[in-house]
Amino acid sequence: MSEYIIEMLNIKKEFAGFVANDNITLQLKKGEIHALLGENGAGKSTLMNVLFGLYQPEQGEIRVKGEPVKISNPTIANELGIGMVHQHFMLVDSFTVTENIILGSEPKKAGKINIKQAVEEVKQLSERYGLRVDPTAKTADISVGMQQRVEILKTLYRGAEIIIFDEPTAVLTPQEIKELIQIMRNLIKEGKSIILITHKLKEIMEVCDRVTVIRKGKGIGTLEIRQTNANELAALMVGREVQFKTDKKEAILGDIVLEIDNLVVKDVRGIEAVHHLNLTVHAGEIVGIAGVDGNGQTELIEAITGLTKVQAGSIKLNGKNITNLSPRKITESGVGHIPQDRHKHGLVLDFPIGENMVLQTYYQKPFSINGILNFNEIYQKANRLIDEFDVRTPSEHTIARELSGGNQQKAIIGREFDRDPALLIAAQPTRGLDVGAIEFIHKRLIEQRDHGKAVLLVSFELEEIMNVSDRIAVIFEGKILAILDPKNTTEQELGLYMAGSKREAGVS
Repeated sequence: MSEYIIEMLNIKKEFAGFVANDNITLQLKKGEIHALLGENGAGKSTLMNVLFGLYQPEQGEIRVKGEPVKISNPTIANELGIGMVHQHFMLVDSFTVTENIILGSEPKKAGKINIKQAVEEVKQLSERYGLRVDPTAKTADISVGMQQRVEILKTLYRGAEIIIFDEPTAVLTPQEIKELIQIMRNLIKEGKSIILITHKLKEIMEVCDRVTVIRKGKGIGTLEIRQTNANELAALMVGREVQFKTDKKEAILGDIVLEIDNLVVKDVRGIEAVHHLNLTVHAGEIVGIAGVDGNGQTELIEAITGLTKVQAGSIKLNGKNITNLSPRKITESGVGHIPQDRHKHGLVLDFPIGENMVLQTYYQKPFSINGILNFNEIYQKANRLIDEFDVRTPSEHTIARELSGGNQQKAIIGREFDRDPALLIAAQPTRGLDVGAIEFIHKRLIEQRDHGKAVLLVSFELEEIMNVSDRIAVIFEGKILAILDPKNTTEQELGLYMAGSKREAGVS
């Protein structure tokens, strides 16, 4: 019997002449966590979509427990014990958590779906793996992090032996990541095998047994984790040495660009999520917002950008009151927005990526003249941004949905940076990006600062907050508990503030 539970041998996958996987081999041992590492657009998700039956390879062979198989669709993959937690959620917003989890595998009683039984099963699974998901919540009303947990529960509900995690921690807080890592270890103890796609080298070094590296669609090699390190993996992934710490000079503060006074904002349930919050951001500085997901970050960002109504208080941009203006008027006032949910607020997924590059400016010259779109100008700009921000796409005409998550993110970042806003709101700007792209984006954020722009950075990545920010505002239960200097604090101290265990006098 083969020592491998899964073997993908010499897999080749093409899309309209573009080779996404070029003769790649990956072998998964039973009971191991095997990392699949590569840049955005390197072909990682494509390779796993082949294993899950969503794509059919042009050549190569797949074996499960030593036996050759043909996986023509996800149903066959499930029957073979293969489950996949997708990077881009496969959820129906109007369904409850339970309805999404059981979809296609509904328990029935007397010919009818037994929702009561399903809710109880989901509750037990949620508690067993520490996911703390409300089985009766409507999916549209829960956070991105909670939606990710629903995807994990969907796979666990179907009892897969081999679980593919495609960037599962991209939307999780540091605490949730620790919990997920423990979940993975528990799954391995129960005899499961895991393939983990992640850009986070720290996670690979912490939880994985082996790693297969691919670059630009080609296999670079498979290494034992105990025989490598993060620097070597980063260099193998991008083909050069990567600088993990961003060098920056001392910030030179200008006038106040963003002034938030006594702000009150309610969430979708009508409950106050932002409580009399005060914050300022100057020209020439990056202010990082640190906090556990669900403490008012989303509502704060949406209030500034006009996506949510402000109940009380004011928001001023360069002294002008922009409270409750429309998103377009706020954008035209000089606010750039990299949204935390790129699918919901960042892209029109079924539009070409080139047209997505002008979503904020398509109605202005030279992209529109007398109400008629000038596609030559649109695609000329798109090609410039694609080159400048290294968006890996077969063409500017490629539908946005078909790009990897990281390349979708780079397209949004390019669009917002190119507008040269006075205030740039960057919410989870490096979510789903590889180390090379993260290095690039951090440098660009600091360039914005050095050009006299104000940057509000919202991130669950404490390393990112500590590395890039000039000041750190810690948010807890809708209030700013502390304003900290990253040079004089630690992740441990930040964690205490984020948990509400510590408060700074005079800050509200």
